Amino acid sequence: MAYPWHLYLMGAIYIIGGILHFIKPKVYLRIMPRYLPFHKPLVLLSGLAEIIFGFGLFFKVTKDFSIYGIIAMLAVFLLVHFYMLSSEKASAGFPKWVLLLRLPLQFALMYWAFIYLKV
Repeated sequence: MAYPWHLYLMGAIYIIGGILHFIKPKVYLRIMPRYLPFHKPLVLLSGLAEIIFGFGLFFKVTKDFSIYGIIAMLAVFLLVHFYMLSSEKASAGFPKWVLLLRLPLQFALMYWAFIYLKV
């Protein structure tokens, strides 16, 4: 079954994002909330999840599971976004307005995934 090109784009974005967790883990380690244990394994696990869910979007049998996984993953990533707003050090140098814009972006990404349940 051929899906719309933008579903493949979404899959590619998550695959690339997941690969970056392995190539540049320090970037993600800097923004991990201090109250979470096992930072490096969590960074690598989240990268692996992004890769798996990204590839899962390409196949009919795994598409819906991947969509629900992406939505759940983005909901969990909200912890990171709120943590980054909590202090100057946690912000990783990003201006507060950029961090605030990321919050509605997370929900937009969740919606973007959700709309493909009907495809």
